[in-house]
Amino acid sequence: VIFLVLLSCFFSVAETAYMSVNRYRLRHLANKGNRKAERAHLLLQRPDRLLGVILLGDTFSDILASSIGTLIAVHYFGDLGVLVATAILTFIVLVFGEVAPKTLAALHPSPIVLHTAFPLWILLKLVYPLVWLVNLFSNSLLYSLGIRSSLKPLEAFTRDELRTVVNEASQFIPPAHQQMLLQLLDLEKICAEDIMIPRQEIVGIDLERDWEEILDQLMTGQHTRLPVYKNYLDKIEGILHVRNALNLLAQDKLNKNSLIEILEKPYFLPEGTNLNHQLLQFCHAKARIGL
Repeated sequence: VIFLVLLSCFFSVAETAYMSVNRYRLRHLANKGNRKAERAHLLLQRPDRLLGVILLGDTFSDILASSIGTLIAVHYFGDLGVLVATAILTFIVLVFGEVAPKTLAALHPSPIVLHTAFPLWILLKLVYPLVWLVNLFSNSLLYSLGIRSSLKPLEAFTRDELRTVVNEASQFIPPAHQQMLLQLLDLEKICAEDIMIPRQEIVGIDLERDWEEILDQLMTGQHTRLPVYKNYLDKIEGILHVRNALNLLAQDKLNKNSLIEILEKPYFLPEGTNLNHQLLQFCHAKARIGL
């Protein structure tokens, strides 16, 4: 009876651990080559078979323990033994075979899953025909109710769920990196208008200015790319890569005409463009600055 209660404890621990384990963490360990995690991940690929072997073993051990306990109690107490066995075994199975082990498994699922993977895998091989028969009836019942028991991929996180994960992982992620990840999750909500430099703050080259002033701006400016225009910004001529202008200057070939020739075509975008979409468009167009 003690052995059967311990066996019931094992299956109860395994059941709760496998249903509580972080599957993303388990798959990460499996991808790193952890053999125990690989076997556990394979077991979780078919939850109907996994639950079949666990519940088969748990039910068998509970019923057999109750039957043996009842026979012993009847031998010593007669007809009253049924009541005695029921009361005692209910308490023992409930505490030592269900509540305590399942609470432990819910608190520490990962190590329990890794250590029970091999025994469950062996047991599944040994009793597979019986598990298959049980699953045949249970899956047929689910199918009649319109429920498919086929393999379901890991459910993806929504943006808000990912935000919660990042917030709760603060002990593993530096605050600056955590803030960066949270801002990445907000890209879908941000438009190009929200981050663009306001018109009055744009630094550019006015071709109508004196050539000496333009040269001074090229050699002392802090930007690698500058919009080039005539008189006012709406008359944009193109985008200048300052390095190209300085190369011509070093060869003494830089003037207004040669400056215009090396301008890149300006890239225009609607101000309401989704920022994430615009980043992809920048990559596709090989552009780095937009107006």
